[in-house]
Amino acid sequence: MLTMDKVHDIRFRFYVKGENISQIAESLKLDWRTVQKYVDKKDFNEPVPKPASEQRFCPKLDPYKLTIDKWLEEDKQSPRKQRHTAKRIFDRLKEECPEFDCSYRIVATYFATKRKEVFSNTKRGFLPLEHHPGEAQVDFGTADFYENGTRLTGKYLEVSFPYSNKGYLQLFYGENMECLLEGLDAIFRHIGVVPRELWFDNTKTIVTKVVKGGGRETTERFDRFREHYLFQPVFMNPGEGHEKGNVENKVGYHRRNFLVPIPRFLSLSDFNRQLLNECEEDANRDHYRHNETIEGLFKEDLKHCYPLPEIEFDLSGRGTATTNNWGKFYLNKNMHEYSSSPKYANAVINLRLTSSFVIVMDENYREIVRHRRLYSDTKQQSMDWIPYLRQLSIRPRALKYSGIYDMMPPTMKQFLEGCSNMETGKVLKILAELTVRTGFDSALNTVNQALCYGASDADSLKNLYRRLYADVPELPPMPLSPGIPDVGQMTANLIDYDVFLRKGVL
Repeated sequence: MLTMDKVHDIRFRFYVKGENISQIAESLKLDWRTVQKYVDKKDFNEPVPKPASEQRFCPKLDPYKLTIDKWLEEDKQSPRKQRHTAKRIFDRLKEECPEFDCSYRIVATYFATKRKEVFSNTKRGFLPLEHHPGEAQVDFGTADFYENGTRLTGKYLEVSFPYSNKGYLQLFYGENMECLLEGLDAIFRHIGVVPRELWFDNTKTIVTKVVKGGGRETTERFDRFREHYLFQPVFMNPGEGHEKGNVENKVGYHRRNFLVPIPRFLSLSDFNRQLLNECEEDANRDHYRHNETIEGLFKEDLKHCYPLPEIEFDLSGRGTATTNNWGKFYLNKNMHEYSSSPKYANAVINLRLTSSFVIVMDENYREIVRHRRLYSDTKQQSMDWIPYLRQLSIRPRALKYSGIYDMMPPTMKQFLEGCSNMETGKVLKILAELTVRTGFDSALNTVNQALCYGASDADSLKNLYRRLYADVPELPPMPLSPGIPDVGQMTANLIDYDVFLRKGVL
């Protein structure tokens, strides 16, 4: 087709300048039929586009398009890495259709367009959802943070109210049932009410099965939590995250505004309280659509929520675990290893789980050991030495014959090998006491210092620990007058004093 400028030139030459068809064709180097066409043309309206059904795409491939379309539809049921490529479709057509004579380029062109149509939702339209006061949406986001100088990657629970666009978040070490329930409970108690409806993804934390027909089978703990707080859960269609777009937008908004730069704090619980206060301050801004603040609209949300239940819900999880020969057990598909006590080797123990701790309970549900809960998909272990050291201090002769001795750090083994049989029990008891006070690392550091001084008794451990961790100042050398010679520091052999004292007693 010619441009409108060229068409105007043709018609101007013919109707205004009086040139004939041949002159115009020769001057503009056009076919005379083309010139005649535009001279006689009466309708210059823009042509209506042909319907997609009338547009032929790769017409030479028409006899094989139904076959290609069928293969691509069947690919929906196949794993992503076992679906047809353009090359595989081209090869199959050559093998299965003897009369096939199209080039690979035509097949690849059609495949690229048709595959996008089959596997993409880009041609689908979305209806705007109407949100009522008292509805809330729930989701998790990922964020890094520093706690006590240690960088961790955690999850934060986001709860947003689409009607008012107000949202709250709580940060956790990971994402599990305890994190979900603790986060929801903290937000409910902060606002003083419970949303009448909560929208969720089909997360495995809650949903155990998507039932044919649209139903959901949920975990018993979630069912108990839901009944306790009386809210109605609403689950999204699988793969349709846009249905709760408000909370997904809020996940990004709060990450950019509250978690950048990477937050640093000493206590996660204190930081979570700070986050709730920051959410309240953020709600004083104008709503993106209505001529009112977010906080003003949120008051209407609160009117349509339920009151908090009178009885508090136990947010911790309960469970059991079977220990091995060393009294250790595994959680999270055997990825994370925890210790209990040598007393409970090869036994079934009771557990209490929170978002932050794994607590080992005895048969009467009294606490034995408390571990910091481990997260991540890599193998980790948490060892609490206190029960083991206490048990061995009662029977010190069993030390080298127990599996616990092999788990001890090399320097601790070295120190214990230098102790007499009488001292071993006392040393183990003191190590247990020091571990209770300031942790196993401080006890181990005290042992390392004792080795440097050549000490191998319980009293030396006590004295070194006081110097290292009890803020006992080390006095500087006493200044001497010029006339007094410096004879250097003399080492005392306490064994000689022990021999002398025994003789005195006898």
